[in-house]
Amino acid sequence: MKRNILYFNALGVLLVVLFAADLLFGSVNLPVKELFTTEIGNDLLYKFRLPKAIVALLSGIALSVCGLQMQTLFRNPLADPYILGVSSGSGVGVALYLMGVSLFGGFAEGTLFSTLGTAGAAILGASAVTMIILYISNRVKNNLSLLIFGVMIGFVAGAVVTLLQYTSTATSLKAYVLWTMGSFAGLDSMQIALLALMVVAGTILAVGNIKDLNAILPGEEYARSIGLNVRHIRNKILISTTLLVGAVTAFCGPIGFLGIAVPHICRFIFRDANHRILIPATALLGGALMLLADTASQLPGTGSIVPINTMTALLGIPVILVIILRRK
Repeated sequence: MKRNILYFNALGVLLVVLFAADLLFGSVNLPVKELFTTEIGNDLLYKFRLPKAIVALLSGIALSVCGLQMQTLFRNPLADPYILGVSSGSGVGVALYLMGVSLFGGFAEGTLFSTLGTAGAAILGASAVTMIILYISNRVKNNLSLLIFGVMIGFVAGAVVTLLQYTSTATSLKAYVLWTMGSFAGLDSMQIALLALMVVAGTILAVGNIKDLNAILPGEEYARSIGLNVRHIRNKILISTTLLVGAVTAFCGPIGFLGIAVPHICRFIFRDANHRILIPATALLGGALMLLADTASQLPGTGSIVPINTMTALLGIPVILVIILRRK
């Protein structure tokens, strides 16, 4: 117990330090003092770096908690937040929006989704896939069937996006490719508030799922043997993960690898499979590592920026390789 308290305190300090670093360092080489004392520094700090750091923090929490739930539900160490095709649905929505399909534009015009632009299209796409997944979840007997169906949705969505790319203009194609690279910048206050609302709601649901996650950890048959409704548990987990991954994908693009890696790092640190420990631990570490990735992606002082997916891959891929090698 004392060891866990020490680890949680260390993760909390790490999160605060990396949040501060994300505020103080960026592609624009400006002395720290000028950030707080000059007009240009204040604009840079409060209009760009602070919103971006908040979005990075929320995204790290969401993807890590989502990845933990997916790995537990499917008992698969390489399950990630995007395994059920929700992000693929977002991708189709964004592709339709950016590549100028008139039917979609007419449907979204004058609604909250048209106001949110790309994010609104992504939310529509993710919502459509979620409804399909929940419907299938209530008709299949085991998680493996649901997993296969989710993978198939991803393939179908990928085929649709490829077709749209083939028929699109160079401008819309470039816009879509940039969206797939991921970014925490450019969100206004309304978008950040909606992102925060979805992430908080999804995280609260995840905390409410702790008992069920522990129960299904040994397997579906064990959960049924102690009188639990596995389908009901599955649906609760799916709703939580959809809110989390749908929010991040909609506002920031599909950001990979961190959702797989962080739960494994936390299991290694705490040496515990209890979700009462793992969920808060993954939230803290996921937020911290995403802030680290965001800071690194700015290439501080160089005037250049690289896509956030590049940095999350550099952080996450080594962990995935270690998992594969250890499990042979």
